[in-house]
Amino acid sequence: MACAATLRSVDELRRYVHEVLCQHENLVADQFQLQEISLTRGGTPCGLQFILRGPRNVRLGAVWASDHNQLYFYDARGERFRKEQLPEWLPAGGR
Repeated sequence: MACAATLRSVDELRRYVHEVLCQHENLVADQFQLQEISLTRGGTPCGLQFILRGPRNVRLGAVWASDHNQLYFYDARGERFRKEQLPEWLPAGGR
């Protein structure tokens, strides 16, 4: 698996988030799709929310706060299980 220190683009961020969420719940990555929502503050992009829906209504999530360049991971209970500071700044909004 890649690590946060090697992320250079939003596409790499998406793949990394998908891997971490699937690994956390022991899900087969190619069987579950990652959804993405652009987050805005005052009309300006400020990050991305990622949602992974697994079997039995399992819902995992992650939020990339682009203004602080931090990545937060949440388990099926909505509790944060991981927080990472990304060393490289990525373009806000991810599009």
